[in-house]
Amino acid sequence: MEELAAEFGHPTYTPFSVVAARLLLATLFGAAIGFEREWRKRPAGLRTHILVCVAAATFAILTIEIVHAPMFESAGSNLDPLRVVEAVTAGVAFLAAGVVIFTRGEVHGLTTGAGMWIAGAIGLSCGLGLWQIAVFATLISLFVLGTLHTLEHRLDLRGEEKPAGSERDGQARGEASRERG
Repeated sequence: MEELAAEFGHPTYTPFSVVAARLLLATLFGAAIGFEREWRKRPAGLRTHILVCVAAATFAILTIEIVHAPMFESAGSNLDPLRVVEAVTAGVAFLAAGVVIFTRGEVHGLTTGAGMWIAGAIGLSCGLGLWQIAVFATLISLFVLGTLHTLEHRLDLRGEEKPAGSERDGQARGEASRERG
């Protein structure tokens, strides 16, 4: 029984309060991006972005713990922490690719996929304790997803056609009737 208790109670390199703070910050930042996607009714929203961000943070924390774990200090161990970053990046890219849909010559879900990818990067930043990077990346992401989205539509940068009966369609009909009349 003591062996079992020792197995679940061994100390970590990173204090638990720091681990908890990093995971909570990843939750908060993932929620910020996910909320924007959820609000716009996109396929991957609040929960998905939180989970991606927290998972990436967890992998980053585990990397720190593995690098400092006594069981891996033998001469035969070859640890490369960047492999975890690569694995997280590949895993998140795989998930993000799942929300991208290409039909009839149009791509849908690309921004949501990119949002998942940045959520993974923000999670890694949180997990590694790089708070400043996580905060700034979150702020930039929210600016891109929110402000630039609005600007893009106001300036009609995408050249999307408006449905019949829209303001632009009505203006075009009015101009055509004036030209005829």
